[in-house]
Amino acid sequence: MRNQTWYKSIQLAIYLIITAIGLFMVFSDQDLFHAVSNDSNMMTLCVMLWAVLLLSFLFIFFDFKYFLSYKKDYTEMNYSVRSDPATGISNRFSCDMMIEQYLDMPLPKDMACITFIITNMQDINRVYGHRAGNTVIRDFSMILRMTAQGVCFVGRNGGNNFLAIFEQGTQESISSMLSILEKKIEAHNNVDTALPIQYSYGVAFHEAEADAATITDLIALSNKRIAK
Repeated sequence: MRNQTWYKSIQLAIYLIITAIGLFMVFSDQDLFHAVSNDSNMMTLCVMLWAVLLLSFLFIFFDFKYFLSYKKDYTEMNYSVRSDPATGISNRFSCDMMIEQYLDMPLPKDMACITFIITNMQDINRVYGHRAGNTVIRDFSMILRMTAQGVCFVGRNGGNNFLAIFEQGTQESISSMLSILEKKIEAHNNVDTALPIQYSYGVAFHEAEADAATITDLIALSNKRIAK
């Protein structure tokens, strides 16, 4: 779709340049201008040609506007399909799409996975109600998304479960992210009006784990380590 945008832009630019050159040639050449203005047939022909050019410009222009509108609608639709409506973070569909990229193929050496779970959801729902529980999920999603921006893929993998996939995950980069996340959650919990967020996580490294040969093995291993 990006290539089509460039194509439409170039098409419109070429049309404007050719039209400008034609107008310049007519009005800058006095002999040509007088020849056209003094010959009624030539004048009629030129008027008809300029009318066709004007109509062509309008058609190209409105086609370009329609394409940009279509592109915007497509982008919004794609965002709504891939993003969780309650939190704005990548949804289960996006997680599945990310996982499918690595099904039945060797994993990158530095691939790693973290599975997160909000551990106090039942208490929040019981004491404050499900609306408050949704608020906690949204707050955790926002904090996790900001922490992982430019570092790894994160998504809500259903309920109060979240998934982070590192395509280049070193011990240092993962430890750094977890440390930043912990500080952000602590700052959130120190706000008097905020509902507390308690979470746990499990980490699995492809290179260091004999039981993590595939992407599904890697995620399953990180899930097991939450309980521990």
